[in-house]
Amino acid sequence: MRISPNARQRKEKILITGGASGIGAATARFLADEGHVPIVVDIASGTSHDDSSEGILVWPDSVDVTDEAAVENAVAQIEAQHGPIEGLVNAAGILGKMHTPDRLAMSDWDHEIAVDLRGTFLTCRAVGSRMAQRRAGAIVNIASVAGMSSGPLHGYAPAKAAVISLTATLAAEWGPHGVRVNAVSPGFTNTKALQAGIASGVLSAEQLTDVAAMRRLVEPHEIASTVSWLLGPGASAVTGANIPVDAGFICGTTWQAYGGLRK
Repeated sequence: MRISPNARQRKEKILITGGASGIGAATARFLADEGHVPIVVDIASGTSHDDSSEGILVWPDSVDVTDEAAVENAVAQIEAQHGPIEGLVNAAGILGKMHTPDRLAMSDWDHEIAVDLRGTFLTCRAVGSRMAQRRAGAIVNIASVAGMSSGPLHGYAPAKAAVISLTATLAAEWGPHGVRVNAVSPGFTNTKALQAGIASGVLSAEQLTDVAAMRRLVEPHEIASTVSWLLGPGASAVTGANIPVDAGFICGTTWQAYGGLRK
């Protein structure tokens, strides 16, 4: 993505994986509202985008981000039909199983690593290599505060930690070619998936908000806003960074050792 002062006045084509729901969908809506052209890919072919899809292109074919050939073919076809992809947001991911190591099925562990890490790498490679050849582009990978801390997520958390590391290595790899690569690490975000976890009793809304410095969950549009900034000229010198957007979850958690946040 060009970083000239007028860059954001153009309608830029931004590919969003996992863009049919959750943070990916919020990001697509946010970018469309800014006047850009989000191109949503998802494993569910022909899926309807959350809420209004005005200004959002939904790729009709199923794209499994763990499938090397499927990713490469989708990127090639998208660029053939719509022109060069100028921005990439890797939001495709699955939540982890909260099992003890002895109960965590290796099939689940493999699936979490495949979607959350392999999928991010494959899409970065397919899009980023093309960006490097054109000497322009910006990529944002959706990681997680789980990859920056400890929790009972023995597949998901290491995968997200690896995404943060991958972001830095690709930033150094492609930086000389004009491509920036950054990560956003959401905290507990008010998505349908999180609400389902709270409704099932697996998560506690009170516990999640009690430890956050801002005493609340993160809203999806707040993630989208940060992603948009990282894609744009305002972040033209930012690459290899990982930005937590967590309502103060990380900084507030350690206060529990001292009796919790002040009332």
